Amino acid sequence: MNVNAPRVLIVEDDENINNLLREALTKHGLNCTQAFSGTEGLIVFKSDKFDLVLLDLMMPGMDGQTLTQRIREVSQVPIIIVSAKSNVDSKVDLLTTGADDFVGKPFELKELIARVDVQLRRKEAEEASDGIEHAKVMSFKDMELDGDKYSVTVKGNDIGLTRQEFKILELFLKYPGKVFSKREIYEYAWNDVYIGEDKTINVHISNIRTKIKKFSEDEYIDTIWGVGFRLSKA
Repeated sequence: MNVNAPRVLIVEDDENINNLLREALTKHGLNCTQAFSGTEGLIVFKSDKFDLVLLDLMMPGMDGQTLTQRIREVSQVPIIIVSAKSNVDSKVDLLTTGADDFVGKPFELKELIARVDVQLRRKEAEEASDGIEHAKVMSFKDMELDGDKYSVTVKGNDIGLTRQEFKILELFLKYPGKVFSKREIYEYAWNDVYIGEDKTINVHISNIRTKIKKFSEDEYIDTIWGVGFRLSKA
């Protein structure tokens, strides 16, 4: 085992699928730890350090969506959901909850490994730029974004954003006054090719607004109909 290789936590209650994923990812050069329920997965995650979490959605006890939410309370580690529940609304809900990617069952191992590599490269790139691009604090009205701490506060209160929500606000604060299309927002926040993910963007913007409203009645994001979104001018 290469102790310097990225560490992946696999949370899957189907023993055969769990072992299949472990074998494939181990052959790919990754260090894998297995858990067979959501509850076990959370315990293992909190007891060690991982570079990526690969988890099933439908598990007894704590399901994958709840596990994703619990992990997001303490970490921004990349999370890939692997599930047979693959309709569009389910995918949007999971991405909104904090998952970084979704792979439907049945899956091709080559595609899954490629998606794992994408998330690990993204994590490495973000960590490499932490002390350069993201270290400064940016402010707007009563909001403060701290890239070094990966946090956003409103009137001193942490509003608990997902990684994509944080990236959306980071983009707006970097270029105040600029109107961003949904394509520009998606490609920045997800670092992926935009294929008309309108509902995903709308849901994330709505969630950001809701989280801000808990602490401030001010408007922070304007909708420019037919164009996109920007920081509020009001």
